[in-house]
Amino acid sequence: MKKLMIYGAAGYTGAMAAERAASAGLNLVLAGRTQNRATLEALAGRFGAEVRLFSLDEPEAIGDSLADINVLLNAAGPFIHTANPLMLAAICVGTHYLDFSAELDTYRQALALDGPARAVGVMLLPGCGGSVAMLGCLAARVVARVAAPRKLSIALHVAGTMSRGSLTSANQNLVTKTFRLLNGELVERSPAEVRDFDFGEGPRSSFPITLPDLLTLHQMTGVPDIETFVHISAGVFPSGELQALPAGPDAQERAENRYHAVVEVTEADGSMACARLDTVNGYTFTAMAAAEAARRVLTGEVRAGFQTPAGLFGQAFAESIADTRIVDTVSGLV
Repeated sequence: MKKLMIYGAAGYTGAMAAERAASAGLNLVLAGRTQNRATLEALAGRFGAEVRLFSLDEPEAIGDSLADINVLLNAAGPFIHTANPLMLAAICVGTHYLDFSAELDTYRQALALDGPARAVGVMLLPGCGGSVAMLGCLAARVVARVAAPRKLSIALHVAGTMSRGSLTSANQNLVTKTFRLLNGELVERSPAEVRDFDFGEGPRSSFPITLPDLLTLHQMTGVPDIETFVHISAGVFPSGELQALPAGPDAQERAENRYHAVVEVTEADGSMACARLDTVNGYTFTAMAAAEAARRVLTGEVRAGFQTPAGLFGQAFAESIADTRIVDTVSGLV
């Protein structure tokens, strides 16, 4: 039976993804660093999984640990420290690579490895959960309705507190400049260029942010001008010492804080097509989408090289996760 390894399964979202994968009947290997042995062994006992411990400082050890693994899901953030060594090892041993990074630089790394991965038939699928999967499917749906898309504006509404791991990644991957895509190139923009989007309950002020979707949406759609925004509800950033905070929001908080997104696609003649997405909390979506993506890759849904979730699985992928809904709208403000 083919094997799925989840590296970083001891973390908040990694453990949720492992639970989803186990529920789907996947043959699991839970992996991480030696200091996470106790947590990984406890999870393995619950899910009937194998445990493997290795450091990412030793390329040979990574390769040995991946030698019999068909699909690797990297759940260990900050991904700027983990994605590249795991992608390199995966390419060397022929293992398909997935993660749910929201860090722009790791997508640049994956794009740089597209050629070597294609040459050996290995797929690199960063962003198989989270905003890249959500926003990719939302954007793909609208772009398909437009004859000559020129510009894509997309906004994400984030609700509920962030996990400890997400806060750590955010603190270590602060982008000092805000970017948009203009004629296919990343260019700096002012962070003060806020605008309103309607996520379903009236206009909400949203500020420009540098998301990896600037790269993945262009890769998937070819639209030359792309801008990404976010509206953050109160309480997303919890107060207090990081290590004293809970690992992440509990089930009730996740249930009470759904995520939303809006996309506007502008044609060359200035006309616009729009849609809105409503889904479960981002952590719930990420765990479910990552496990489902891994399951589908294990069954053979694979294309070598750098891929995006919507490009690989189709624009309906997000709506196959929980009760995610996408509806067409007149504009992003209606």
